[in-house]
Amino acid sequence: MLKTSIIFLLVNKIPIEIILISIGRSKQFLGTHVQFIDINDSQQLFVNETIMPEVKVGQCLIKIHAIGVNRADLLQRAGKYPPPPGESPILGLEVCGELVEIGEGVSNWSVGDKVLGLVAGGGYAEYATINSEHLIKLPDHLNYQQGAAIAEVFLTAFQSLFTIANLQPNENVLIHAGASGVGSAAIQLAKAIGCNVTVTVSNDAKAQACSEFGADNIIIYTEQDFVTWKKENFKQGFDVILDVVGGDYLNKNIDVAGLDCRIIMLAMLGGRFSEPVDFAKLLGKRINLHASTLRNRSDDYKAKLVNDFVSKFLSDFDTGKLKPVIEQVIPWLEADKAHSLMAANKNIGKYILTIA
Repeated sequence: MLKTSIIFLLVNKIPIEIILISIGRSKQFLGTHVQFIDINDSQQLFVNETIMPEVKVGQCLIKIHAIGVNRADLLQRAGKYPPPPGESPILGLEVCGELVEIGEGVSNWSVGDKVLGLVAGGGYAEYATINSEHLIKLPDHLNYQQGAAIAEVFLTAFQSLFTIANLQPNENVLIHAGASGVGSAAIQLAKAIGCNVTVTVSNDAKAQACSEFGADNIIIYTEQDFVTWKKENFKQGFDVILDVVGGDYLNKNIDVAGLDCRIIMLAMLGGRFSEPVDFAKLLGKRINLHASTLRNRSDDYKAKLVNDFVSKFLSDFDTGKLKPVIEQVIPWLEADKAHSLMAANKNIGKYILTIA
């Protein structure tokens, strides 16, 4: 940060701008090298070094203790999901740690604050800069690893259910991949306002986990088609559907949708393309089909999203009504292991990388 004391340092006719640069940040970090996880030309991960990132106006510098692993990391590593223009090319979208430097114009955070938050890139590193309005105070009873399992999945689920779908109490929600990070968060958020939640999962272990998260109905899709289940058990159809599968699920989602259903598409794990769509069904049910991402949203959008989420739900982590769900904590230098595990789709909740 700039110090008001600089005016007393103007000696020997040294230009003002040189003084500003020389004390523009804490001497503690000037010229410091930090480690990060890089990607080589063969898409293999390796440890690299870079200069400590510069803290700009409105930003904070966070010493990272834990990192949330997301499907987007695997896609970026494979060259299929580049960072938004101007953002760090380093992997990692959510971090948890301690603030070590506060940028100019930031008044609501202090050095030493324990926080979690969203970054558009740069999370797989020892330090990262982060927009101060994208930070969330780490709940007192949670550790860094638990904090790293909150930002991306809970904000994505919150955005989908409340910002986009305008979910209301007592509505019927279908969540595909219910045991995933976003799925487990979405179940808890929907149940927190009294909705009826149905999920699809691949096996009994994930079904049991979703039951513990609060899901009312659980469909093991390897044993029963969810369209058939709906016809036999749920005549009225769903009000909101969260889909990370895409592909042939689009037409199935339309089949199980109720009147004025909001289908939120978050990913396309099942493929980019669907079978031909019967638009008469879309029109007849007045379906709202909305595709959404979070990473490339504007800073102002993310700031409002964070503020809305904090206002509505952050206190529920203190009471235990909401809980981060972690599959496994892995040392950050073994990030490749975490990626392999995530690619196998066996997780319940999040993989977390931890920096000692």
